Amino acid sequence: MLLLGCIKEVSDYELVISLPNGLSGFVPVTQISDAYSKMLSKQVAQGELLEDLNSLMDMYSPGTLVRCIVTSVEKSADGRRSIKLSIDPKKVNKGLNASALTSGMLLSGFVSSVEDHGYLIDIGVSGTHAFLPRQKAQNYIKAVKRGPDLKIGQNLNCVIAEAKNEGRVVRLSVDRSEVAASLATERQNWTLSNLLPGLVVKARVLKVAPLGIKLSFLSSFTGIVDFMHMDPEKSMNYSPDQVVKACILSIHPTSKVVRLTLRQAFLHPGGSPNQLSSDRMGAVVEESAVKAFYKQFGAIFELDDGTLAFARLKHLSKTRKSFKPGAFKTGCKHKCRIIDYSLMDEMCIVSLKYQIIEARFLQYKDIHTGDVVQGKVFALKPIGMQVKVTDGIKGLVPSMHLANGILKQPDKKYNIGDEVRCRVLECNPAGKKLILTLKKSLVQSKLPVLSNYEDAKPGLITHGFVVCAREFGCIVKFYNDVKGLVPKNELSSEPIPFPDKVFHEGQVVKVMVLKCEPQQERLLLSFRLSSKTAPEDKKECPPKKKQEMKYQIGEMVDVKVLKKKDNGLEVSILEDEGNVIASIPTGHLSDFVATCKLLWHCLQEGDVLPRVMCLSDKGEHIMLSRKSAVISAVQEEQVVRSFSDIQPGMLLTGYVRNVMPFGVFVEFPFGVTGLAPKVSMSDKFVTDTKDHFVVGQTVIAKVMSIDEEKQRVLLNLKVSECSSGDSAAESFALLSQYFKEMKEIRNLLRRRGEPSMAQGLCELVPGRELQLVVQDVKEDGSALFSGSCVTGLTVTATRYHLGDRNIVPGEKTKALVLHVDALTSKVYVSLREELLKQ
Repeated sequence: MLLLGCIKEVSDYELVISLPNGLSGFVPVTQISDAYSKMLSKQVAQGELLEDLNSLMDMYSPGTLVRCIVTSVEKSADGRRSIKLSIDPKKVNKGLNASALTSGMLLSGFVSSVEDHGYLIDIGVSGTHAFLPRQKAQNYIKAVKRGPDLKIGQNLNCVIAEAKNEGRVVRLSVDRSEVAASLATERQNWTLSNLLPGLVVKARVLKVAPLGIKLSFLSSFTGIVDFMHMDPEKSMNYSPDQVVKACILSIHPTSKVVRLTLRQAFLHPGGSPNQLSSDRMGAVVEESAVKAFYKQFGAIFELDDGTLAFARLKHLSKTRKSFKPGAFKTGCKHKCRIIDYSLMDEMCIVSLKYQIIEARFLQYKDIHTGDVVQGKVFALKPIGMQVKVTDGIKGLVPSMHLANGILKQPDKKYNIGDEVRCRVLECNPAGKKLILTLKKSLVQSKLPVLSNYEDAKPGLITHGFVVCAREFGCIVKFYNDVKGLVPKNELSSEPIPFPDKVFHEGQVVKVMVLKCEPQQERLLLSFRLSSKTAPEDKKECPPKKKQEMKYQIGEMVDVKVLKKKDNGLEVSILEDEGNVIASIPTGHLSDFVATCKLLWHCLQEGDVLPRVMCLSDKGEHIMLSRKSAVISAVQEEQVVRSFSDIQPGMLLTGYVRNVMPFGVFVEFPFGVTGLAPKVSMSDKFVTDTKDHFVVGQTVIAKVMSIDEEKQRVLLNLKVSECSSGDSAAESFALLSQYFKEMKEIRNLLRRRGEPSMAQGLCELVPGRELQLVVQDVKEDGSALFSGSCVTGLTVTATRYHLGDRNIVPGEKTKALVLHVDALTSKVYVSLREELLKQ
């Protein structure tokens, strides 16, 4: 069967192809073209890399349309169909012969040889010599930006410019405008035996039905456009005898049924279908409206952003028995999750299944090293056990990791379908590689996960597993293939003459980091934990005199800055004549993350900070906070003083204590902490928790549930759930506080730095009009400015904020201040007339 497909993913050994109606297939590296396969064979035979052999990733990119032929359909172990394809022109164009070739025809071709004056192109027609002149390829080469030359094995959309000697000599063109304008016509004498997908034709509507449209084209052919391939802008306006442009999607080899599409992206050969933005994949849509329901196929929905999505019948309910057709009348609204995107249908694929909507993992990129995951045993093989985490995510548990010890007969312990709890050792989303462990000591470990050399700080204690025991010591491996050496003298406090007799491969061990050189990936470890736990530089420190408990949490004090440290300020409390030392972490200088760094930068030793709140007093260490939201919460008694005070539904003000892959820990005044799991962190779908929160950030959290026995609190940080009601008043209060703090910073700057620069920064407030001179206009359309009022500052405007102006260096102009970044001395301005008029 011949199909038009779109490249979805490119790897070293295959192309993953999106096919019509939400299907997908793959093209092995050996099914590209004859010339490319010969070069692969030559490289294998020689055992060394060939200079002119390019990888698939060098030649192909997602979004490219290709003509394919189905070579086989196989069922995998989990019952899914695997569609194997070929894009080899000898197979795709096998219905063509030399005499059928005429000028204007659009064909697929592959570069088979690079010559002095052009390229030999393989179009898969025996007895035909196809040539592409070099000058005809130059515009295409510049447009695709894949180097100065076409590459052997590269796929091209070719238009026949001239056919001589009954098609035995053909001159081609790959000019993008010629390809885009190409149209299959009756004059080209296409037949059902050589008709190709990707051809654009003029067609006439014969019949309009709920499931699609019947068309006639090229005089005598008929074809079908299904409901997924009608133009969304015109889907309700087709009528018999209407003339439309259509693109052939597929031709069935025996029934000769031709399927076409009316979608705009396919009506200009050489184009690409619309793609889904990466942040939408996996997103949960609270309300999607039913546009149409097809009882044999599924339903089409309109999502919150106006785009269309398709849900297959099996994804409309948990089981066939629980399916209720009445719930899918036009206009009915449902909660769904985007689980895929069909490039060939330009539609999201969604699921309404509760277990998929609530699933923690949907794609490989959702999984992080160290995560604990549930899965089902899928297959037992000599190299290990395959585990199915979700329908689209499978992982491997290597034989060494099936248990704490080595299992000689895994099939005696595990059966296909068994539920297992694993921990992620390694995850590579690009290669869809997931390595897991079932070692109980690793799965249940509460110690830090060591997944990169940068985190291996001296003194860190963690769990690892032995991969090698020799006379020189043991090599211990951690997560993400991080490994280190435990030398013989660090194996034990007692000498061990034969380490291989004491330690075995796969043994889980607790180790301490002695030394690490991240750039060289060298890691020195020790099994001797007790004698090394106290760092040597601290052993000789005299014991500090414990300060008496004097300050209550919530008490307001004035302080003086003694010293600036990397993580905050060391201050003395003025009420106690400067004898009591306390600290203000950088994150507690303000409610606003960006302002914290700016304040730390501006403050100097000797500065006095009034009205700072005591957050904790542990005798030797008093921690203070300037977070106005936290201070207000304590003063207004909107706090809990102990675990027993917490009630579900409470709104509490706190700050982020730690950001983990599975969620965020929030601490509140008086020391109570809670966890906001990943699913409850944001109204948006969360892929990486670190993209949404940072340590020290002020948050308002809603208490979801409490576990008194385990003293655990579960929180919700979604903005939609955590508003007290008057969101406008809350927003204005925050904005007012921000401007108040920025004014305070400007006052500090007036007393700091170079007089001219400090003065300039203080004078520049958002909304101020400036007289500037254009300094430079960059390639991206942005511009740099100078002026007497901005001496020593970097003043810039983006292309959007230049409006319709065509400015040149040296030109004088008015500009409006949008934002001042005092930390980097950057000023952002706008030249747009509508802003300047205000």
